[in-house]
Amino acid sequence: MATIMNVTALKDRMDAGKRTVLLDVRWVLGDPHGHSHFRQAHIPGAVYVDLHNELADPTAEGQGRHPLPSTAALQRSARGWGINDGDTVVAYDDSGSTAAARLWWLLRDAGFHSVFLLDGGLAAWRAAGYPLAQDEQPPVPGDVVLGHGHMDAISMDEAADWHGHGILLDARAGERYRGEFEPIDPRAGHIPGALSAPTTGNLAPDGTFLHASRLRDRFAALGINEDSKVAVYCGSGVTAAHEIAALEIAGFRAALFPGSFSQWSSLDSNPVVAGEAPLGSPDQ
Repeated sequence: MATIMNVTALKDRMDAGKRTVLLDVRWVLGDPHGHSHFRQAHIPGAVYVDLHNELADPTAEGQGRHPLPSTAALQRSARGWGINDGDTVVAYDDSGSTAAARLWWLLRDAGFHSVFLLDGGLAAWRAAGYPLAQDEQPPVPGDVVLGHGHMDAISMDEAADWHGHGILLDARAGERYRGEFEPIDPRAGHIPGALSAPTTGNLAPDGTFLHASRLRDRFAALGINEDSKVAVYCGSGVTAAHEIAALEIAGFRAALFPGSFSQWSSLDSNPVVAGEAPLGSPDQ
C-alpha cells in the first residue's frame, strides 16, 4: 500500500469531488501554537488535529511524554475528525511530515489502511501555488470503527536488548543521540546499542521524502536489509513514526518503541550512553 500522496494528486482528488478527509497535524517540539498556525493558513477543508490531546493519552509517570492513545480514545477523535469506514485520509503538517506521521502510524495500527502522508506537507502545497484557507468549520461526525495492533511495536524491555538480535534506530537529531544537547528529557544520550538515524536524513531540501532508492541506500548503510529486525525510537514516539514511514517507502518493515527515550531515560535503572558509538564512548 502507498505511504505518501503528492500535492498534485491531492488537488486532483479535491477538484474531482472525491471524498478525502484532510487532517492538519501542526506540531513541532517547543512550539505550542499549532492551532494558531492552522487558523492563519491551511489547506481548504482540513481539520486541525491536536497532537498532545488527540494523538496521545495523558502523560503518566514512567510512560513517556506521549503515550499511545487508547483504541477507544483514538476512535472518538477519528469520528470527531469526520472519518467514516472506507474514507481516504491524508495527513499533513508544516514540518516535513514529522508530526503527521504520528497520525499515519496510529490509523494504520488501528487497521485503517487508506491513510497517506501528504509529501512535502503545507510547504509543497504553497509551492504549487494552490489556495489556502483561514476558516474553521466543524466536520460532520464520522462512524469509523478502529482496532489495534496492526503495526509492530516493542516494549521498553524489548528495546533494552534489541541490538543483540536486530537494529535499533534513534530518529532524534545527532546532537541529542550523542548527548551534547537534551532540551526536554531527564538525561542526555541514547539507549545502548542504538544507531543514530535522524529523521532529517529521510528528506530532500524541500521537505519531501527522498526517492525510495535513496532511502534504501540510506538504510542499507546502517546495515538494514529485508531480513533485518528493525525497531525505532525518538524522544516521545512521534518522529519515530516518520522513520517507520521512510523505511516503508524503502521497502522495510519496522517496529515502534512508543515510550521512546522519554520513557527510557526517566527510569534510573535504564543505562544511557553518550557519544558517536552505539554502546557509548570507551571512557564511560
